[in-house]
Amino acid sequence: MVDSLNVKDLYPEERRRHILDRIRQNGRVSVSRLSQAFGVSEVTIRADLQALVDRNLVVRTHGGAILASHRLPELSLSFRQQQQILEKSRIGEAGAAMVSDGDAIFLDTSSTALALASHIKNRRELTIITNSLAVVQAMLDAPGVTVVMPGGTLRRETASLIGIDGLTMLQQFNVQKGFFGAHGISKPEGLTDVSVAEAEVKRMLVGMCRQVITVLDASKWGRVGLASFADLENVDYVITDDEAPAELVDQVRGIGIEVLLV
Repeated sequence: MVDSLNVKDLYPEERRRHILDRIRQNGRVSVSRLSQAFGVSEVTIRADLQALVDRNLVVRTHGGAILASHRLPELSLSFRQQQQILEKSRIGEAGAAMVSDGDAIFLDTSSTALALASHIKNRRELTIITNSLAVVQAMLDAPGVTVVMPGGTLRRETASLIGIDGLTMLQQFNVQKGFFGAHGISKPEGLTDVSVAEAEVKRMLVGMCRQVITVLDASKWGRVGLASFADLENVDYVITDDEAPAELVDQVRGIGIEVLLV
C-alpha cells in the first residue's frame, strides 16, 4: 500500500509502479480514482498509464486501464456470422425498418450490422458509411446505395479498415443514424468491444451520428469487453432479441433508452 502521507512526493516512476500493482490486484483501475488516490491531476495519471501502455504492461480502456494479459479473444467475422443467425436476422430487419431513402447511415464491422445491410439493398439515394469490407461487398449489387469507406489499416479478423486518421473526411457528412454492434452492453461500462483499435473508430463515429442505435443479441447483455466506445447516455435505441434479460433491459430503459425486443 502507498503511504497516504507521501503519495504526492512519489517520483513518476514510483507512482507508475504503484499504479501497476493496483491493476494487478484489482484487474482494472479508473483515471478519476487514481487521481484522487495519488493526489495528482487526471492529466498526469493519463500520462502514467500511457507510459505503461508503451511498455506493453497495460491496455487503456475508456476512463482507465487493465492488464495487457487480460485481452479478450476476438472471434473472426466468419465465425460470428454463424452465431445467433435467426436473432441477428430479426434484429437486422428491425434496424433496416428505421432506414429511409435519402438517409446517410453508419454501419460498423459487427456481424449484426452486416445482417442489417442485406435488408437495405433496395433503398434509393442511401449513403452508407462503413469501415467494414464485408458491408462494402454486400452492397456491390445495390445501385441505389452509395458506399463511403474511410481509409485505414486492414484487420483481417474483422474484415475491416481501422485507424482514426481517415475519419476526418467524414466531417462533411450529416450522418442521421449509426448502427453499432458490441461485444457487450453493461452499466457503467456502456458499449464495449474486445479490440481497442475497433473501439477507437467506433467512439469517434458515435460522436458524428445524430442517432446512435445499438444492434446486439441477448448474449451480449451484461458482458464487458476490453474497451468502452460509448456511454449508455449517448445511445438512443437498442434493438435486441426477446431473450434479453428483463432486469438489464429495465435498467437501460430506466435511463431513457428505447429498447426494441424482436
